[in-house]
Amino acid sequence: MVKITGKNIIVTGGAGFIGSNLVERLCRENKVLVLDTLMTGSEENLAEARKSGNVTFKKDDSKNIGRQGFKADLVFHLGMYSASPMYRENPARVAEVIEGMINVLEYARKNSSQVVFASTSSIYNGIAPPHREDIVPKVTDYYTEGRVGAERMAELYAKLYKVNTAAMRFFSVYGYHEEAKKGYANLVTQFIWAMKKGEQPVIYGDGKQRRDFVFVSDVVDALVKASEIKGFDVFNVGTGKNYSLNEMVEKVNKALGKEITPKYVKMPVPNYVMETLADTKKAERELGFKAGISLDEGIGKLVS
Repeated sequence: MVKITGKNIIVTGGAGFIGSNLVERLCRENKVLVLDTLMTGSEENLAEARKSGNVTFKKDDSKNIGRQGFKADLVFHLGMYSASPMYRENPARVAEVIEGMINVLEYARKNSSQVVFASTSSIYNGIAPPHREDIVPKVTDYYTEGRVGAERMAELYAKLYKVNTAAMRFFSVYGYHEEAKKGYANLVTQFIWAMKKGEQPVIYGDGKQRRDFVFVSDVVDALVKASEIKGFDVFNVGTGKNYSLNEMVEKVNKALGKEITPKYVKMPVPNYVMETLADTKKAERELGFKAGISLDEGIGKLVS
């Protein structure tokens, strides 16, 4: 396991789902400042990490990163709107994402900080899998445009100011600490919540859409391994294997010892992504990252 030790680290979105899992890993041997607006996060997610005595929490937006009086060696920028419906509700959030990214990069330029940030597999919307990092993104939705803009700004700062930045294209991440996300939580987690209560999980369409589901602890591994990248680079964070939603429901039923059938409803979303599948070769080759937790094992961890 790659370790980061003796660093001052900022994690934006650090009280959220992925961020809090990352903070738990980092806090053992580093000083960590968490910035989070708590829109989809919760201070409860930091309860375990705070026991280390190395975590400071501030309820604030990532765009205010330069006002904290904290000089970081490393910034993990995860504090961005993380679901397509958020952008459909308010397209101006695209601009907010790019503004936040610029402020993080400006902070990194002034403080010689390394940056690792959350991009998305939604960038591959409309492109046939397996999805490789060298594709040219299509114009498909607001969420994608926000992350494409963030990636381009990061590459620009690497070229102009030598800010070292890794963009991590997360596939379908699920795991611990998703409760505060509520309806924005991953489908695996939402289905487990529903099926534990004996409720039918709701599936848009016929359930044949496929997702590359990756467990959050594997994502944390990828983030840590990307923390020494030089220049600018982009990496997929997935497993290289995908499953249909129908197959995922079968696995949850098996783990729970139930036989619940899904409720199928008409697809309400235009430009819906029908399949995601990470090409993992680059991350394996350049980061030494390979996801180790199968979907069956991940579901088992969440139902136990």
